[in-house]
Amino acid sequence: MFTEAFEALLRDHCTPAAVRVIESGGAHALLWDVITDSGFLELMASEDAGGAGQDLAVALPILRLLGAHAMPLPVGQAIALRTLLPAGETVPKGMPTFAPALTRGADGSLQAPRVPFGALADHVVGELDGELLLLDAAEAQRRSLGIHHDATADLTWNAAVARRAGRVLSGAAPAGSLAAWGAALHAALLAGALARSFELALQYGNDRVQFGKPIGKFQAIQHQLAVMAEHVAAAQMAAAGAFSAGRTIPASLPAAVAKARGSEAVTVVAPIAHAVHGAIGVTDEYDLQLFTRRLHGWRMAHGSEAYWHRVIGEQLLADSEPVSRFIRMI
Repeated sequence: MFTEAFEALLRDHCTPAAVRVIESGGAHALLWDVITDSGFLELMASEDAGGAGQDLAVALPILRLLGAHAMPLPVGQAIALRTLLPAGETVPKGMPTFAPALTRGADGSLQAPRVPFGALADHVVGELDGELLLLDAAEAQRRSLGIHHDATADLTWNAAVARRAGRVLSGAAPAGSLAAWGAALHAALLAGALARSFELALQYGNDRVQFGKPIGKFQAIQHQLAVMAEHVAAAQMAAAGAFSAGRTIPASLPAAVAKARGSEAVTVVAPIAHAVHGAIGVTDEYDLQLFTRRLHGWRMAHGSEAYWHRVIGEQLLADSEPVSRFIRMI
């Protein structure tokens, strides 16, 4: 019920045309207000807080849909934030996002590099010394990474601003919860965008005719599509492992595996999708580039596969029974 209703909402309001407008610097308030008014941001908020009280298993298809529709706003972060806030904490108005890393300089300033949607967000949640901080993004100095149509940005708060623009969320989720959510969220987004990229390549293979028959009938193209399908399925299965029923915050190891596997898939699926499409795939007018650009951006968000491979290795080596634990996890 949730998934069908949310898909209908995105189909009507998060169209490729709407995505292009926002990416080009157009107003994003209309799309954000529609999603806010729909109530889906409260999907995982507790019933006491007026939410639906749903768990990770229910949230997964919703988050995958965000990837499948190339969502240009931090809707996933807003849904996840409800599970991190302490009881009784008021959800800040506006768009929130998560900082992959937050550091304090010797002068008291705060730095948050490579923040997804950092150029658009109203608030940033980051973890520093085991505590969650809520920071006013409007008070930050924002520096775009210069990537085409990408809202990722480096944010800096000088010492004076940091003292007044940020506050500790006392009693929030345990240390490491934000990192686990960052990995799992982007694994789900990747799973949706990977599937959509594969669908577009498959459809184009059936529609594009060369030498008297669809190019999807040629063995070379069929092989490429089969490789894509393998990686898309693997990324979806890994993401599902991070979204367990009965939990509201992902466990760190399944989240790490999900993000690593999804990021790995990007390096195979995106190039094949463009190879199947040929030159048309990179044009602004064609939708494929909306998804493959996000694949590359979300692959790097909150750490690429290289980062999470190291995290997985360290966690398993620190476990007294690493193999059995890993088997139980999958």
